[in-house]
Amino acid sequence: MKKLIIPLFIIISGSVFSQVSVGTDSQDNNKWTFGGGIGLGFGSNSAFYLQASPRVGYRLTDDLEAGVIGSVSWQTSNSYKSTMFGVGPFANYYFARSFYVGANLQQYFINYKDKLYDYKSNEQETALYLGGGYMQRIGGNSFMQLGLMYNVLWKENSSIFSSGLVPNIGFVVGL
Repeated sequence: MKKLIIPLFIIISGSVFSQVSVGTDSQDNNKWTFGGGIGLGFGSNSAFYLQASPRVGYRLTDDLEAGVIGSVSWQTSNSYKSTMFGVGPFANYYFARSFYVGANLQQYFINYKDKLYDYKSNEQETALYLGGGYMQRIGGNSFMQLGLMYNVLWKENSSIFSSGLVPNIGFVVGL
């Protein structure tokens, strides 16, 4: 009987020990998040568009994140050339680990050159985006975000943007 009890005890204790986590979960210790999105486009008249929007956030709670987002884009064609930089704070609230609502304030700096009429312009515009979307887990603590934002400061006749509605696709690591 002793020959059966001792090996059985070792197997059971080994099984129990293997279920205990050694150390701490890195997700609990690291509250920083990183991510962003990129865009690429081509069009008529040799039009080319490249955009990048990196972001760095900090999880204030399990469901609330705040941080800074930047944006840089280059557009060129046979008739114009444009460079735009933007930066500002953002906040996202996550619920059910599949959805989010957020706000993003951006200050944009735009440099525009019309090649046909030799016209140059340097402008600034502030945008306040409100909206939300869906998150799809793509592994561990990484997510793809699909959303829709609306610039509540957008004005049809004075904005550099053609619309206040902005669809977005991005990625975030660290949630």
